Amino acid sequence: MSVKTTFALMLALASTAAAAETVTEKTGVNSALGIAPKTQDFVTEAAVSDMTEIAAAKVALQKGDGDEKKFADQIVKDHTQTSTELKALVSGGDVQATLPTAPDNASQKQLDKLNAATPASFKRDYDPMQVSAHQSAVSLFEHYAKDGDNGKLKDWARKTLPHLRHHLDMAKMLDQRKK
Repeated sequence: MSVKTTFALMLALASTAAAAETVTEKTGVNSALGIAPKTQDFVTEAAVSDMTEIAAAKVALQKGDGDEKKFADQIVKDHTQTSTELKALVSGGDVQATLPTAPDNASQKQLDKLNAATPASFKRDYDPMQVSAHQSAVSLFEHYAKDGDNGKLKDWARKTLPHLRHHLDMAKMLDQRKK
């Protein structure tokens, strides 16, 4: 890959604030370059994504409209399951990594913004956030499933991808509604 192409990809990534907010810089650059993250980076990003999605969905259950609440119910169910599965892989010794215990700063800022939103303005923040978060998650899981460095984690990423793609489709439908 040429230096110009690499620079253009990095600029595109940097100019996409939503992507920068949902993926760490290292993993974001790796994703833009088509490189799978290392196991620890993948575990961290997947766990932070689950924590953030569950917390955001709980806010949506309070402030969202009917469609957002239905989406949020599915997100809580599915991301709780994936969190449990990931914890089992790590605690069972199949994956050598440390699980984070809280969302990162960027994710916490997003959650704070959702918590501060009024029910009337909630849709403007939540709906596009879900599209961006699930685009990032799909990309992360695709790269790891293809080229990750832990076989069991690759299998889990592969198994989880259809659910994340479904969430992305649902999020896009939410975001396409009249604002």
